[in-house]
Amino acid sequence: MNIAVANIETLKLADAEAVLKDVAAELVAGKVVPYLGPGLLPLGTPAIPVTPEDLSVFFGTKVALPKRAKGNAWAAAQHIESMKHRNTVSALMADAFAPPVAPLPVQSFLAGLKLPLIVDTWYDGAMRTALAGRSDWGEVQGITRAGIGEDRWYRFYDAAGQETDRAAAEGWPTVLYKPHGSVAPAKNWLISDADYVEVLTEIDIQTPIPDVVKNRRTERSFLFLGCRFHDQLLRTYARQVAKRSRTPHFAIVDEAQLTRNELRFLLTHAITPIAMPLPKALDIIMSART
Repeated sequence: MNIAVANIETLKLADAEAVLKDVAAELVAGKVVPYLGPGLLPLGTPAIPVTPEDLSVFFGTKVALPKRAKGNAWAAAQHIESMKHRNTVSALMADAFAPPVAPLPVQSFLAGLKLPLIVDTWYDGAMRTALAGRSDWGEVQGITRAGIGEDRWYRFYDAAGQETDRAAAEGWPTVLYKPHGSVAPAKNWLISDADYVEVLTEIDIQTPIPDVVKNRRTERSFLFLGCRFHDQLLRTYARQVAKRSRTPHFAIVDEAQLTRNELRFLLTHAITPIAMPLPKALDIIMSART
């Protein structure tokens, strides 16, 4: 297909609901990895930023930002870090994500499936809360390497929130992967441009991706829920986390919002767009039988 003329009409599924029902059955069977984005959160009207752009606005209410940093959370965080201190960035992130976020019904549904892997790309702790009724799971989070004096890309936490190691992670029936960090349990943040410099240098050879994630994505495809791919960083992470997994992948999309770069990304990486309202898609997913 010629990318230059591609549009959502050429990508729409002839029977989106039927295809999504099949994907949902594969998800319930543990053959599809849910990849959750912040686009889910507005369904619960939380009191936290729910997009990178919202987070940039939040930063701008606390610190005067130059024009180049407005609308870009990573550049805004870098400006604050450069002009003030890393501790200021960390404190602002903790402030932004301090309000508790109740799990959405779909997060509770996923928590009950005992899936091998769940990827959650935003900084809130709702998915951890959804899993709280279980003890047989754990979490791996991306961490900043800037100034920590450690040769590590991520940290492991058990269901109680205690830091543990990769050996323990291999035995967890369910792994929650938070590639950008999270407010819970230890306030790890990948947010500034400096945080991402080393990660993006190494991510193509997969060093920053935990082995437990690499192992569990094999022979599984991905279902992207509440995700946008309108920023290069977001596309890079989605591509690298899903690398060497089974295709095709699937994404619930809003055809009115899709940019040309997003369309190109979907086509290039075998991600089938399912064009339907997110609430309707979630209802279909949660109706799948275990």
